[in-house]
Amino acid sequence: MEQNNHLVSVIIPVYNGGRYLGEAIESVLSQTGFPLEIIVVDDGSTDDTASIAQNFGASIRYHYQINGGAGAARNQGVVLARGNFLAFLDADDLWMVDKLKRQWAAFEADHDLELAFGHIQQFYSPELTREEKDRLSIPVEIMPGNHAGTMLIKKETFLRVGLFKPDLRVGEFIDWYARATELNIKSIMLTDVVMKRRIHKTNMGILHRDQRSGYVHALKAALDRRRSRE
Repeated sequence: MEQNNHLVSVIIPVYNGGRYLGEAIESVLSQTGFPLEIIVVDDGSTDDTASIAQNFGASIRYHYQINGGAGAARNQGVVLARGNFLAFLDADDLWMVDKLKRQWAAFEADHDLELAFGHIQQFYSPELTREEKDRLSIPVEIMPGNHAGTMLIKKETFLRVGLFKPDLRVGEFIDWYARATELNIKSIMLTDVVMKRRIHKTNMGILHRDQRSGYVHALKAALDRRRSRE
Protein backbone atom coordinates (compact mmCIF):
# COMPACT_ATOMS: atom_id res chain seq x y z
CA MET A 1 0.00 0.00 0.00
CA GLU A 2 1.95 2.98 -1.25
CA GLN A 3 1.44 5.99 0.99
CA ASN A 4 1.69 8.45 -1.90
CA ASN A 5 -1.41 6.88 -3.45
CA HIS A 6 -3.49 7.83 -0.43
CA LEU A 7 -4.54 11.32 0.59
CA VAL A 8 -5.05 11.91 4.32
CA SER A 9 -7.68 14.54 5.10
CA VAL A 10 -6.94 16.12 8.48
CA ILE A 11 -9.97 17.85 9.99
CA ILE A 12 -9.43 20.50 12.67
CA PRO A 13 -12.63 21.80 14.29
CA VAL A 14 -12.15 25.08 16.13
CA TYR A 15 -14.29 27.43 18.20
CA ASN A 16 -12.55 30.50 19.58
CA GLY A 17 -9.30 28.57 19.60
CA GLY A 18 -7.07 31.13 17.94
CA ARG A 19 -4.64 31.06 20.85
CA TYR A 20 -3.60 27.48 20.11
CA LEU A 21 -4.68 26.86 16.51
CA GLY A 22 -1.36 27.79 14.90
CA GLU A 23 0.54 25.23 16.97
CA ALA A 24 -1.99 22.52 16.11
CA ILE A 25 -1.68 23.23 12.39
CA GLU A 26 2.12 23.27 12.61
CA SER A 27 2.06 19.85 14.27
CA VAL A 28 0.13 18.49 11.28
CA LEU A 29 2.43 20.19 8.78
CA SER A 30 5.35 18.48 10.53
CA GLN A 31 4.12 15.11 9.24
CA THR A 32 6.44 14.35 6.31
CA GLY A 33 6.14 11.94 3.41
CA PHE A 34 2.35 12.02 3.23
CA PRO A 35 0.00 13.83 0.88
CA LEU A 36 -2.20 15.82 3.23
CA GLU A 37 -5.09 18.22 3.07
CA ILE A 38 -5.77 20.19 6.23
CA ILE A 39 -9.36 21.34 6.66
CA VAL A 40 -9.98 23.91 9.39
CA VAL A 41 -13.68 24.13 10.23
CA ASP A 42 -14.34 27.36 12.12
CA ASP A 43 -17.43 26.67 14.22
CA GLY A 44 -18.61 30.25 14.60
CA SER A 45 -15.54 31.75 16.28
CA THR A 46 -15.56 35.39 17.37
CA ASP A 47 -11.84 35.65 18.18
CA ASP A 48 -8.87 35.76 15.78
CA THR A 49 -9.31 32.16 14.63
CA ALA A 50 -10.07 33.13 11.02
CA SER A 51 -7.00 35.33 10.57
CA ILE A 52 -4.68 32.76 12.15
CA ALA A 53 -6.02 30.00 9.92
CA GLN A 54 -5.85 32.14 6.80
CA ASN A 55 -2.24 33.10 7.57
CA PHE A 56 -1.32 29.56 6.52
CA GLY A 57 -2.52 30.35 3.00
CA ALA A 58 -2.73 27.42 0.59
CA SER A 59 -1.45 25.02 3.26
CA ILE A 60 -4.99 24.66 4.59
CA ARG A 61 -8.61 24.82 3.50
CA TYR A 62 -10.68 27.12 5.71
CA HIS A 63 -14.44 26.80 6.17
CA TYR A 64 -16.66 28.93 8.41
CA GLN A 65 -20.03 27.81 9.75
CA ILE A 66 -22.53 28.88 12.40
CA ASN A 67 -21.71 27.36 15.78
CA GLY A 68 -23.00 23.81 16.04
CA GLY A 69 -20.50 22.03 18.28
CA ALA A 70 -17.46 19.87 17.68
CA GLY A 71 -19.44 16.98 16.23
CA ALA A 72 -21.11 19.19 13.63
CA ALA A 73 -17.77 20.79 12.74
CA ARG A 74 -16.07 17.42 12.30
CA ASN A 75 -19.01 16.24 10.17
CA GLN A 76 -18.63 19.26 7.89
CA GLY A 77 -14.95 18.46 7.55
CA VAL A 78 -15.82 14.92 6.48
CA VAL A 79 -18.21 16.31 3.85
CA LEU A 80 -15.41 18.53 2.50
CA ALA A 81 -12.71 15.85 2.68
CA ARG A 82 -11.24 14.55 -0.57
CA GLY A 83 -8.92 11.99 1.00
CA ASN A 84 -9.48 8.26 1.34
CA PHE A 85 -8.14 8.41 4.91
CA LEU A 86 -9.43 10.68 7.67
CA ALA A 87 -7.74 12.07 10.76
CA PHE A 88 -8.94 14.58 13.33
CA LEU A 89 -7.18 17.02 15.64
CA ASP A 90 -8.73 19.43 18.12
CA ALA A 91 -7.38 22.96 17.72
CA ASP A 92 -5.77 22.98 21.17
CA ASP A 93 -3.95 19.63 20.89
CA LEU A 94 -0.75 18.57 19.15
CA TRP A 95 0.36 15.60 17.09
CA MET A 96 3.74 14.00 17.62
CA VAL A 97 6.01 14.50 14.61
CA ASP A 98 5.87 10.80 13.61
CA LYS A 99 2.16 10.26 14.28
CA LEU A 100 1.12 9.40 10.73
CA LYS A 101 4.35 7.56 9.97
CA ARG A 102 3.81 5.12 12.84
CA GLN A 103 0.15 4.57 12.05
CA TRP A 104 0.82 4.12 8.36
CA ALA A 105 3.29 1.35 9.20
CA ALA A 106 0.44 -0.49 10.94
CA PHE A 107 -1.76 -0.21 7.83
CA GLU A 108 1.07 -1.47 5.63
CA ALA A 109 1.62 -4.44 7.95
CA ASP A 110 -2.08 -5.41 7.86
CA HIS A 111 -4.06 -4.48 4.77
CA ASP A 112 -7.31 -5.47 6.50
CA LEU A 113 -6.78 -2.86 9.20
CA GLU A 114 -9.43 -0.14 9.17
CA LEU A 115 -8.60 2.08 12.14
CA ALA A 116 -5.45 2.91 14.10
CA PHE A 117 -5.26 4.64 17.46
CA GLY A 118 -2.24 5.51 19.59
CA HIS A 119 -1.40 6.68 23.08
CA ILE A 120 -1.92 10.15 24.58
CA GLN A 121 0.14 12.24 26.92
CA GLN A 122 -1.54 15.18 28.62
CA PHE A 123 0.28 18.43 29.33
CA TYR A 124 -0.46 21.71 31.06
CA SER A 125 -0.64 24.68 28.73
CA PRO A 126 2.33 26.96 29.52
CA GLU A 127 0.21 29.98 30.45
CA LEU A 128 -1.37 28.26 33.45
CA THR A 129 -0.29 29.36 36.89
CA ARG A 130 0.65 26.88 39.61
CA GLU A 131 -2.71 27.44 41.30
CA GLU A 132 -4.57 26.78 38.04
CA LYS A 133 -2.59 23.61 37.45
CA ASP A 134 -3.48 22.40 40.92
CA ARG A 135 -7.18 22.97 40.24
CA LEU A 136 -6.96 21.16 36.90
CA SER A 137 -5.00 18.19 38.23
CA ILE A 138 -4.39 15.62 35.47
CA PRO A 139 -2.95 12.12 35.23
CA VAL A 140 0.72 12.32 34.29
CA GLU A 141 1.01 8.80 32.90
CA ILE A 142 0.82 7.97 29.22
CA MET A 143 -2.52 6.36 28.43
CA PRO A 144 -4.31 4.59 25.54
CA GLY A 145 -5.94 7.19 23.34
CA ASN A 146 -9.44 6.15 22.34
CA HIS A 147 -9.84 9.71 21.13
CA ALA A 148 -10.70 11.38 17.84
CA GLY A 149 -7.32 13.11 17.83
CA THR A 150 -5.31 9.90 17.78
CA MET A 151 -7.35 8.24 15.06
CA LEU A 152 -6.35 7.41 11.49
CA ILE A 153 -9.22 5.70 9.68
CA LYS A 154 -10.21 4.71 6.18
CA LYS A 155 -12.88 7.11 4.99
CA GLU A 156 -15.10 4.30 3.76
CA THR A 157 -14.96 2.76 7.23
CA PHE A 158 -15.83 6.05 8.93
CA LEU A 159 -18.84 6.50 6.67
CA ARG A 160 -19.95 2.93 7.37
CA VAL A 161 -20.08 3.77 11.07
CA GLY A 162 -21.74 7.12 10.34
CA LEU A 163 -21.24 10.76 11.25
CA PHE A 164 -20.88 12.17 14.76
CA LYS A 165 -24.16 13.06 16.45
CA PRO A 166 -24.26 16.87 16.35
CA ASP A 167 -26.77 17.11 19.21
CA LEU A 168 -24.13 15.81 21.64
CA ARG A 169 -21.96 18.76 22.67
CA VAL A 170 -19.87 16.38 24.78
CA GLY A 171 -19.62 12.62 24.43
CA GLU A 172 -20.00 12.64 20.64
CA PHE A 173 -16.84 10.57 20.16
CA ILE A 174 -17.86 8.06 22.85
CA ASP A 175 -21.11 7.54 20.95
CA TRP A 176 -19.29 7.21 17.60
CA TYR A 177 -16.73 4.75 18.96
CA ALA A 178 -19.45 2.62 20.55
CA ARG A 179 -21.09 2.33 17.13
CA ALA A 180 -17.77 1.44 15.52
CA THR A 181 -17.15 -1.27 18.11
CA GLU A 182 -20.57 -2.77 17.45
CA LEU A 183 -19.63 -3.13 13.77
CA ASN A 184 -16.45 -5.03 14.70
CA ILE A 185 -14.22 -2.53 12.94
CA LYS A 186 -10.71 -3.95 12.74
CA SER A 187 -8.56 -1.60 14.78
CA ILE A 188 -5.25 -1.39 16.58
CA MET A 189 -4.01 0.57 19.58
CA LEU A 190 -0.37 1.47 19.02
CA THR A 191 1.83 1.75 22.08
CA ASP A 192 3.43 4.91 20.67
CA VAL A 193 2.44 8.35 21.92
CA VAL A 194 0.87 10.02 18.88
CA MET A 195 -0.86 13.01 20.46
CA LYS A 196 -0.35 15.49 23.28
CA ARG A 197 -3.58 16.72 24.86
CA ARG A 198 -3.41 20.28 26.11
CA ILE A 199 -5.03 21.06 29.46
CA HIS A 200 -6.12 24.68 29.84
CA LYS A 201 -8.89 26.75 31.38
CA THR A 202 -11.19 26.55 28.38
CA ASN A 203 -11.14 22.84 27.52
CA MET A 204 -14.52 21.85 26.15
CA GLY A 205 -15.08 19.40 29.01
CA ILE A 206 -14.62 22.28 31.44
CA LEU A 207 -16.73 24.78 29.52
CA HIS A 208 -19.60 22.31 29.10
CA ARG A 209 -19.74 20.73 32.55
CA ASP A 210 -23.50 21.30 32.48
CA GLN A 211 -23.80 19.13 29.37
CA ARG A 212 -21.93 16.10 30.64
CA SER A 213 -25.20 14.21 30.43
CA GLY A 214 -24.05 13.73 26.84
CA TYR A 215 -21.63 11.08 28.10
CA VAL A 216 -24.47 9.29 29.86
CA HIS A 217 -26.65 9.54 26.75
CA ALA A 218 -23.92 8.04 24.57
CA LEU A 219 -23.34 5.12 26.91
CA LYS A 220 -27.07 4.50 27.37
CA ALA A 221 -27.64 4.50 23.61
CA ALA A 222 -24.88 1.89 23.21
CA LEU A 223 -26.43 -0.31 25.90
CA ASP A 224 -29.88 0.01 24.34
CA ARG A 225 -28.55 -1.08 20.95
CA ARG A 226 -26.82 -4.04 22.54
CA ARG A 227 -29.99 -5.13 24.36
CA SER A 228 -32.05 -4.85 21.16
CA ARG A 229 -29.78 -7.41 19.50
CA GLU A 230 -29.98 -9.93 22.34
